[in-house]
Amino acid sequence: MNSNVVGKSFNPESLDTPPASQKREGSWVKIALILVAIAYLALVLFIPALNVFVQAFKQGFGPFFGNLTESAFAHAVWLTVIIALIVVPINTVFGLCAAWVIARNQFRGRTFLISLLDIPFAVSPVVAGLMIVLLYGRNGWFGPWLEAHNIKIIFAMPAMVLASSFITLPFVAREVIPVLEDAGAEQEEAAKTLGAQDWQIFWRVTLPNIRWGLLYGVLLTNARTMGEFGAVSVVSGNLARKTQTLPLFVEEAYKQYATQSAYSAAVLLAGLALVTLVLKEILERRTRIKDT
Repeated sequence: MNSNVVGKSFNPESLDTPPASQKREGSWVKIALILVAIAYLALVLFIPALNVFVQAFKQGFGPFFGNLTESAFAHAVWLTVIIALIVVPINTVFGLCAAWVIARNQFRGRTFLISLLDIPFAVSPVVAGLMIVLLYGRNGWFGPWLEAHNIKIIFAMPAMVLASSFITLPFVAREVIPVLEDAGAEQEEAAKTLGAQDWQIFWRVTLPNIRWGLLYGVLLTNARTMGEFGAVSVVSGNLARKTQTLPLFVEEAYKQYATQSAYSAAVLLAGLALVTLVLKEILERRTRIKDT
């Protein structure tokens, strides 16, 4: 046997320690991936968002605030807020009921019900608006009856509420279902054995357990309602000072070469997105603290 081989000591840790060249290669790959991700986000998100603010304030704060006082813009903001005030409570109640049924019961067709709940995620907003037109339009299934009773749905606020409700249908339920499943039903059953009524159990046991998931779902519902374009555009007709929401106002102002007004309105929508992200982070941190 070779004496050089016998004389060498065997170090088990050398099997788990990668060579220095592999370490350097791994670090370069990591840095390259990070740079690619940053460049992609900059091109797709950061630079376009920054450009909206630059264009909005390019002529100063005076013209920016002047655009916010235009009658068409004010009506668009008012209509957007009214739709959100209608849609968010409706979908919050629906989401709570759907989440309770799905999380607290095992029944035949449960998976199918969850799949139905996810349909708005899969269907294009434009297709959703078209479905509403085919149902409630003049030549739709219910159109003749609605016209006979002088009830206007399409090209009016009811259709815009229906479209926004459909698009934002799953958010609350999808956020509350996993929270209910993680919390379990032990505390609710204990409260029931102690003589608590159903509403007392909901307000004092269930709601505190799901409050952060519920608030997160409500936040997403509100942000999507106020920023929805496709479905609302199909059913509203985009009539200025009548059925024009804030996203529709941005598109119409830009098409009419009123770019300053369009960018000013876009800043408000971007501000809504930033507020949503901040509140989302706060809620996620509170949820992590609660879990720990």
